[in-house]
Amino acid sequence: SFLFCHKKMDGQCPLRKMGLVTSSTLIPTAMAFFRAKLPDWPAWAMNLMMIMASLLGLTIYTTAGMNTGHDNPGPAPTTQSREDEGNETKQKKAFDAFRHKYIMVYLVVMLADWMQGTHMYTLYLSYNVNVSALFLTGFLSGAIFAPFLGSAVDKYGRKKSCIIYCVLEVVINALEHYDNFTILLLGRVLGGISTNLLFSAFESWMTTEHRKHNFPEEWLQQTYSETSVGNGVMAIVAGILSQLLEDQLGHIGPFQGAIALTLLALLMIAFLWDENYGEESNHPHDTDHHNISLAQQFKNGWKATLSDSFIFRIGIIQALSEGAMYTFVFMWVPTLLSMNPPDGLPTGCVFSSLMMSITIGGLLFRPLEKFASTFLAPRPDLESETAATAIYALAALSMLFPACILGMQQYLWPWTNELRFELVIASFVVMECCVGLFMPVQGTLRSKYVPDALQGAILNIFRLPLNVVVVLGTYATDVLEHWKVFGIVSTCLLCATLLQATLMTTKHMPKATGISADSDEKQQKKKKIQ
Repeated sequence: SFLFCHKKMDGQCPLRKMGLVTSSTLIPTAMAFFRAKLPDWPAWAMNLMMIMASLLGLTIYTTAGMNTGHDNPGPAPTTQSREDEGNETKQKKAFDAFRHKYIMVYLVVMLADWMQGTHMYTLYLSYNVNVSALFLTGFLSGAIFAPFLGSAVDKYGRKKSCIIYCVLEVVINALEHYDNFTILLLGRVLGGISTNLLFSAFESWMTTEHRKHNFPEEWLQQTYSETSVGNGVMAIVAGILSQLLEDQLGHIGPFQGAIALTLLALLMIAFLWDENYGEESNHPHDTDHHNISLAQQFKNGWKATLSDSFIFRIGIIQALSEGAMYTFVFMWVPTLLSMNPPDGLPTGCVFSSLMMSITIGGLLFRPLEKFASTFLAPRPDLESETAATAIYALAALSMLFPACILGMQQYLWPWTNELRFELVIASFVVMECCVGLFMPVQGTLRSKYVPDALQGAILNIFRLPLNVVVVLGTYATDVLEHWKVFGIVSTCLLCATLLQATLMTTKHMPKATGISADSDEKQQKKKKIQ
């Protein structure tokens, strides 16, 4: 029982306490010394953080060779000319520049988003308003606007949509300064719109721009993996930075910091990114996005989603897995509090530990895909589908643990409360690691099956069932016992596992873009003319 190996930290210098430090006591002495210098948090929480930090460092070290550079396409032919080698080197340099340009903006945006999320609940509590009503309004707004917003993203431009997201976030964070329920409610309505843009416009821009530059498809995995790792790192940084701002400026401090970061992201997008659209061909002078109406764009998005069973299943899988994830996010704090952890629950410390687990998941994505391709996938081209199935299955199992432990406590009387607490914490760590794997594997599958021309429309259509699941999950946390909610979360993830497995049984025949027949005929005529 490592988490509870020290009941109290007296802050005494370990060197004075032990007298001499030998080689066998060096590491324990160092750990005790650093614990004495850190905040007076419970010993179990500090031990959890140190364990996760050690695991993160070990993961970074062991996966360094797998997560750096580009996949080796194999030995170069002996007849390959120096010119071809030079072109390949130029392409890799161009890809690195493109990837860094996207990830740099993405990390700033996610840092700003995490800074709000970590303190929004406490801010609303300080205003003494109906917190549940505000959160539910945000999710309902997302569900209402999701089906229509994506079509606008594809028609009017992904870069413009990202800029609009930044403007909306600045307005939303400004509204958070007012202790008025109506104004805060307006902010949550705008928040539902901005969240849809965050999880559709940025990814749509990246995948389309990636293919516009003719980069290999397998290189997309590297970008998704690095964004997942970076997202976890930004969450950890946000927890520390927002706490510092709150100490200096009060509950509103993190939101003021988010405004500054969002303005920085806006400038970076405006000056560093090029524009791209949906419903366009590869020809540089083709401007189909201007000719097609917004209503037709909306219709094409729904037509592609409902007519292609692979796209439809990916949308349902995303709704089930992310809906389960958001429900888990609402549940972990009250669940741990209900178990009466020794010396209290330092949420910031536990949050940082869980975010380290997300980062570990992002680092493990590429090694997992390589393992799945070698040992598990029925075909080499199904490595992502196979890895996703394993990830969802592990997540379902991790959520089954707290459901059983909390629901069968009367049958687990030989187990101490400390042991039950540790098992629940361990299951949460595994779940967060799976969340770190969700992000890149879902992005890879979306890029594989969702046509570029309708990326924005379809990704926002996916968020309609997702927001419905989140609203139902949020309601369940208020009316059901904790173990029943975890049972529902595990069931959702199990359904996602079974549905994901069906993607490996049949071969996908991709539709060109999901564009109407009229558009296809126009493009064929243009090709003949050219």
